Amino acid sequence: MGGPLQGLRVIDVGTRIGAPFCAGLLGEWGAEVVKVEQPDGGDFMRGIGPFVEDESSGTPGYSLFWAVEGRGRKSATCDLRRSEGQALFRRLTATADVICENFRPGTLEGWGLGPAHLDPRLVFVRISAFGQDGPYAHRPGLDRLGVAYGGLLHLTGEADRPPVRPGVTVADYLTGVFAAEAALAALYRRDARGTGQGAVVDASLYGSVLRILEWTVAGYEKLGIVRSRQGNRLSNSAPLDNYRSGDGRYVCIVAGSDANFARLCRAMGRPDLLEDPRFVTLAERARHGDEINAEVAAWALTHSAEELEAVCVAHDVPVAAAYSAKEIALDPHFAARRDLVEVADPVVGPLHQQAPYPRLVGEEQAVPRGAPRLGADNEEVWCTMTGLSTEELDEMVAKGVV
Repeated sequence: MGGPLQGLRVIDVGTRIGAPFCAGLLGEWGAEVVKVEQPDGGDFMRGIGPFVEDESSGTPGYSLFWAVEGRGRKSATCDLRRSEGQALFRRLTATADVICENFRPGTLEGWGLGPAHLDPRLVFVRISAFGQDGPYAHRPGLDRLGVAYGGLLHLTGEADRPPVRPGVTVADYLTGVFAAEAALAALYRRDARGTGQGAVVDASLYGSVLRILEWTVAGYEKLGIVRSRQGNRLSNSAPLDNYRSGDGRYVCIVAGSDANFARLCRAMGRPDLLEDPRFVTLAERARHGDEINAEVAAWALTHSAEELEAVCVAHDVPVAAAYSAKEIALDPHFAARRDLVEVADPVVGPLHQQAPYPRLVGEEQAVPRGAPRLGADNEEVWCTMTGLSTEELDEMVAKGVV
């Protein structure tokens, strides 16, 4: 199936993660995504490990990071720093609906390729560390700076230790998702409501993190609370933690409410805890969080992770083991819901990756095409889409523009 965005063309002129991820999400809903890369090396993600051997050439150095993040698009090369490349890019954007970019603010304007220079029908997604305006706009920035400025880094980790970054590039991915949402809203206004006008989406890495900070800002304004790190626990709820199991794994158990706490006590074989005055209400359990969490931690150590999950599930207690890639690959629930998909990668062959997400119920979602080799689609993009002759393309290649 083509997907609900079939017929939409997206130009991905970003690098690393934020803007390309936004374009990739639109592609997973059926849009045609054309990635424009520098001829000398392409997207930075092509050079980030882990690496595997290129099966067709036998040479090492193929990035699995790129294999996941570069999927679902076509690759065309074009040097946007040169006037010929800029002219070629303008011809391509005239055929497009959306542009996704994450250059430092002002870069595309310097090349004559900013929103004011191109078709006003375009939805122009601009992702940057600090946004397109404001006193920090021109600072360089990557994911971790977004996590820091957005307020999440201050909240992540144990209270008596330095902040810890999240395990993946949260700000980039969040910003890509929010930007895709905004792009769809702009497209709806342009097309379904018939305005014919595009829009510029200004999405900052720190802004997407700020948006998910719950009550943090309001709590400071009204109550003077400067929220800080609490590790795996919460000051207003207990018991909950990532408890170490007897076989050395970690299991997340969340039983703060009265109903869940009663179920957990039954699962533990400890009905006496329900009568303990320290634990009779949520407020009391929160006040005595160290004591009740210690009780659950001692019990967890007497069971394997699998046993903990089984007994909690049997008693309807919210529970989940902390899964590694191995558990994800082997778990039957992931298989039943088709959460992993086999992508035909042009370099390493069949490769399991995260499936497009979410899905429309009752509809099959297309498997993304594998991440393309650099410039693999030059002829289709520059000749078929923009009308360049093969002789003109050869000339551009000879000049190093493509």
